[in-house]
This record gives sequence, structure tokens and C-alpha cells, in this order.
Amino acid sequence: MNPDTVQLIMALRSSGVTDHGVLATIETTPRDLFVTPEFVDQAWEDRALPIACGQTISQPMVVGCMTEALCLTGREKVLEIGTGSGYQCAILSKLARRVYTIERYRTLLEEAKRRFAALKLHNIVPRLGDGGLGWPEQDSFDRIILTAAATEPPKALLAQLRDNGLMVAPIGTSGRQRLTVYRRDGETFHEHVLDKVRFVPLLSGIARTL
Repeated sequence: MNPDTVQLIMALRSSGVTDHGVLATIETTPRDLFVTPEFVDQAWEDRALPIACGQTISQPMVVGCMTEALCLTGREKVLEIGTGSGYQCAILSKLARRVYTIERYRTLLEEAKRRFAALKLHNIVPRLGDGGLGWPEQDSFDRIILTAAATEPPKALLAQLRDNGLMVAPIGTSGRQRLTVYRRDGETFHEHVLDKVRFVPLLSGIARTL
């Protein structure tokens, strides 16, 4: 393990990410493959970095926290809203049975698909679409994760969560977002706030350019 990786894993542990499976997956997933060339030297730092289309690759601590909150056992069918660089999806693919991921920017989706292929991640199903609508033809999901902030709990996504399933999402407006875990209990959704976060907003529709 290179020194930068060691330092990152130590930082994640000190920030409260303790799940050994999550830490091991972050350790062995090459984040440098998911950043743009000008930021490769910062790939293993615990910070968010800009990517194409005005989006970002999330801070590893946030990726670790959100992944840990999903309580994955390896058997779950997961829906990710916001493929972005593909980094969070790559992490999920090693911890879940299958990951369905939706991205509104074609450029980001195609780049992510190339990375998935290079890493031989074959349990990922990518799609260009409006993440706020989810993937209704897939019926329901054991876990749902949003990598963009919704202003309020997204009803369409909660409706696609299986009973006793979990959704992890940043909720709120710019500067006032809270990372929230929802657990479905029949028609009731129990909420638990994990931390304050800052994500790009969840936008509707498919981007006409990029």
C-alpha cells in the first residue's frame, strides 16, 4: 500500500468510518482513475475534486460514510442516483450484488462506463436518465443512494425502496444540507440525520449538452 493510501485510510478511520469491508474497498479502488489528469496528484487526499460538467467526485470520507450507512452485505440490489465519475458506484459494486446507476450527463456516463470496463466491474447497469424519477421498471431496490442533494425527500425514489430498505441522501438547499438515512417500514419512513454535507443539487431531466 502506498503512503498516500495509508494516510487516507487512517483519516477515514479517525473520521468515524469503521466498517472493515468499506475501508478495504476504498483502499483497493484506484481513485486516481476517476479524477481528471490535472488532479491525479491529489487523488488520494480526503477532499472533493472537480470533474467534467461542473460536477465533483465526492470526498472519500463522505463516500465511506454513505457506503457504511447502507449496511451492505453483498446481496443487495442498489440504485445510485448520479453516476458522476463512477467512483462511488465502483465502491458499491464490490459490496453489493448489483448496482443500477443513473446519470443525466452523457459525457460523464460514457467516461464512467469506460472506467467500469477497465476495472472489470460487470455487475453495474448504467443508464442515461432523470435520476429524480428513479428506475420504476426495475420495481424496487434494497438500497438507494443519492450523490446529489434533493431539496426535500424524493417521493418517487422512496416509493421504489423495498420494505426495510435503506436510502441515503443529502437533503436541503446549498449550505444547509443534511446527510439523511431513511428506512422503510411499510408506508412509514424513519429518518436519521448523519451529518452536514455539501453536494451539487439534484437536477431534473437529461442534460441537453455535455
